[in-house]
Amino acid sequence: MNALVGTGQLLKLGLRRSRIMLAVWVYALAAYAASTAYGFKKLYDTPDSVRHFTSGINGNGSTVAMYGRILVPDSLGGITAWRLAALGGVMVGVMSVLLVVRHTRGDEDAGRLELVGAGVVGRRAPLTAGLLVGVVANLALALVTTIVLIAIGLPTAGSLAVGLAWAVPGLFFTAVAGVTAQLAETAQAARGIALAVVGVAYLLRAVGDAARVSWLVWVSPIGWSQRVRAFGGERWWLIALGVVVAVAVVAVAYALVGRRDLGAGLLPVRPGPAEAAPSLRSPLALAWRLQRGAFLSWLAAFVVYGAAIGGILKGVGDLVKDSSSAKDFLAKMGGQRGLEDSYVGTVMGVLGLIAAVYAVQVVLRLRTEETAQRLEPLLATRVRRVRWSIGHLLFAAAGPAVLLGLAGVAAGLVHGLRVHDLGTQVPRLLGAAMVQLPAAWVTAAIALLLFGVVPRFVAAAWGVLGVFLLLGQMGPVLKLSQAVMDVSPFTHVPKLPGSGLTVTPLAVLTAVAVAGAAAGLVGFRRRDIG
Repeated sequence: MNALVGTGQLLKLGLRRSRIMLAVWVYALAAYAASTAYGFKKLYDTPDSVRHFTSGINGNGSTVAMYGRILVPDSLGGITAWRLAALGGVMVGVMSVLLVVRHTRGDEDAGRLELVGAGVVGRRAPLTAGLLVGVVANLALALVTTIVLIAIGLPTAGSLAVGLAWAVPGLFFTAVAGVTAQLAETAQAARGIALAVVGVAYLLRAVGDAARVSWLVWVSPIGWSQRVRAFGGERWWLIALGVVVAVAVVAVAYALVGRRDLGAGLLPVRPGPAEAAPSLRSPLALAWRLQRGAFLSWLAAFVVYGAAIGGILKGVGDLVKDSSSAKDFLAKMGGQRGLEDSYVGTVMGVLGLIAAVYAVQVVLRLRTEETAQRLEPLLATRVRRVRWSIGHLLFAAAGPAVLLGLAGVAAGLVHGLRVHDLGTQVPRLLGAAMVQLPAAWVTAAIALLLFGVVPRFVAAAWGVLGVFLLLGQMGPVLKLSQAVMDVSPFTHVPKLPGSGLTVTPLAVLTAVAVAGAAAGLVGFRRRDIG
């Protein structure tokens, strides 16, 4: 039988199952590109302001490590492409990994591939369909990004180069996820290994740019997207090279899929103990066991991001001192008291949204355990539904608090050491981070409400989070009405340290989160499992 027979049907099924997830990713990333381009167009409207911005960025080691060097210095499109390449490459990589693992190893874990394999389906068809879902997502993102950049007024060739430059790391990590799906025995392990590769690629790029070691940048697929040089003599051959490398990695995945049994992985699995340790004899302990890997990874990322914010903060005034538009924008986004305080308020708002992503991920793990049929055996014991749920919800509540707290402390320590004022800067930046917590809780409560009341549509929580992200990034740029902006809980968060602390909105957001979580638990208690 043809090894690829049935690929088309599986691809249609995969696109249908992931239509919400795929749409949220594509629109959110395209909105990120649009807001960046539009914001730069308004903020740096003269060649002198662009050149000054470029010199300030390339002279700041922390900024270079986070975003890379600006390779096309005298172009509005050049600074837009610079801003999108590094972090955008990471987000595209994460999107690709999640999609591919979901439709390969994830379907094996759920038993779907075993049922599908009983029909007329080739041995390599599931892997091919999963990879094609990732390819479709990356090409759709490239197309939409190109269209929105052209609509904003950037040159066509450069806009296309930006879109395809995002597809370069996306296709590479799509192929990497195909390989890890063959190596690991579980979807969680496959995701972990693939996301670790994304992290290593970003780290290599960061070290290479900061230390001026060019070969480190060239071995990172995220570095390739920067070296495309959109809007400045595009290197189309580099995009073609990225496709060739991705195809080579896909060939490795095809070679591995024929060497293992369905449901098994190639990496050896260490057998667990015959009896569980006493520390696992409670729902909370089980939740910690399931959540700890993701939590520790998020924790490391938040600490690094917080330290990077602290490293950038001292020189933020030099980057925008020649642009009154930039100063006004930061004041609208982050408060009125000072340029540095405005920048802190802006970046901490973004950090709060990222913490909400973690909180939603934790809540959705409840649905994963239910659909994987691991919940029913637990409920057959003395464990009750609400008690089991609360074990995970503690991580949705405390996890963002720890992440934001450590990010604020890291930012305060780095900035405080640079300005020789640790006693003031640590509590100042810690407070700016922690006020984002109630808004993240509201987002998690919405996810829990969907899980408890309409579990089939629990993935819509990502759509809700995407709306909040779009309002936060595009709202001030598009000058949306306050009534529209108020839909997002992050709009109501005090913009510390650039404005005064008001307790009332934080208390209201917390009350809304508690009410939403309670309604979700009541709904879960009353509905059928599965």
